[in-house]
Amino acid sequence: MSRELLHNAYERSERYLAEVDNQRVFPSNSDLMAMNRFEEPFPEKGHDPNDILKQLDEVGSPATVASTGSRYFGFVVGGSLPVTVGANWMATAWDQVASSAVTSPVADKIEKVTSGWLLEALDLPRESVVGYVTGATMATFTALAAARHKILKKKGWNVEEDGLFGAPEIKVIVSDEVHVTVLKALSMLGLGKSRVIEVPTDANGALDISKLPVLDDSTIVCTQAGNVNSGAFDPIGEICNRAQAANAWVHVDGAFGLWARSASSKVYLAEGIEKADSWTADGHKWLNTPYDGGIVICRDEDALYGAMSVSAAYLKEKSGASQSYIPEFSKRARGIDVWAALKFLGRDGLDDLITSRCDLAQHFAKGLEALGLNVLNHVVLNQIVVSWDSAEKTGALIKAVQEDGTCWFGPTVWKGHNAFRLSVSSWKITQRDIVLSLKAIENAMKEIQTQK
Repeated sequence: MSRELLHNAYERSERYLAEVDNQRVFPSNSDLMAMNRFEEPFPEKGHDPNDILKQLDEVGSPATVASTGSRYFGFVVGGSLPVTVGANWMATAWDQVASSAVTSPVADKIEKVTSGWLLEALDLPRESVVGYVTGATMATFTALAAARHKILKKKGWNVEEDGLFGAPEIKVIVSDEVHVTVLKALSMLGLGKSRVIEVPTDANGALDISKLPVLDDSTIVCTQAGNVNSGAFDPIGEICNRAQAANAWVHVDGAFGLWARSASSKVYLAEGIEKADSWTADGHKWLNTPYDGGIVICRDEDALYGAMSVSAAYLKEKSGASQSYIPEFSKRARGIDVWAALKFLGRDGLDDLITSRCDLAQHFAKGLEALGLNVLNHVVLNQIVVSWDSAEKTGALIKAVQEDGTCWFGPTVWKGHNAFRLSVSSWKITQRDIVLSLKAIENAMKEIQTQK
């Protein structure tokens, strides 16, 4: 039964992946309504597992967002390289508790190898420690916990034992384009979302270094490598120089932009990032691994260990286990997906993946301008911010394209303008997908103008 069931699941999954580029990018209303079939009383008796898979496929598959397809430009979402899907299936079948070499020797070994590869691919300090978490939110939380630990320890305060009541104050600096996940991490750490010092940004969303306040040894500066709207990079190298002189901590939110360090044509954007103290990245964005796969990197092993480690009779002290450097004990072997992607791509393939996505974004931006739309950002990476003549027409265009189903993108607000954002992240996107998407946008514009 087990082999038959898994083969059934494989055939349905393989068929979904083979057809995903031909389906609507966002499900139709009828597909959404069909999900009501999931609403049923809790069964008195169990059902046949093949019938369960059948229902998942026949009702669930049409109601998915085709983010693993080739014309999804919403948020910053990659697809999944086939090799990473296969590796993910293997890791799921293994069902390892990837916390330590005791609970999974293979997961522990692969994650340690992958960590070395990541530091090399991103050209970050080789002494850094790497952890595999759910996404950039948890990666940022982990990195900033290490920063909090180190700053307060220097002041003679043990935050892990004594909490924050009465602790010395920590100053947190962000840009006015800080990503919401950084603010969420700060709130979970008790450092507060409203207590941050916001620094203005330039026209493309990069922190204005001339407005950076004085730093000291109680300061955390949260910088951004890849603005989620524009793709812009803060002047991180200059910020790090000031921070080092003041003994402050610099964190880099590089969920997708950090991968620019692996592209020969884009590495200039990330110059000086190696001087920071901690970094976050996602595998499920530009590296195109399955969800979920976040990465935290910290230069100071003692600070990360101090913030994240626990002691128990059944645990070895400072064993180098994953559980000592991230919040989770129970975690799947996420590093295997990253390992598979890096092994498949190699240095040249990783460079080409990133460079080609940026080239496609440039092509897309020029096509949008040719249609009479306004590209509001300097397209330095894979992000494009676009508006039409008015907020009303911009909103109507977003709605019309989403209803058409050829491609999908969502709204944003950029420097006070209602706009929409396109992210060219998936390995599957081709020139043909850009052409098809531009045609769908053009048709929607014509329809809207006719209605006027």
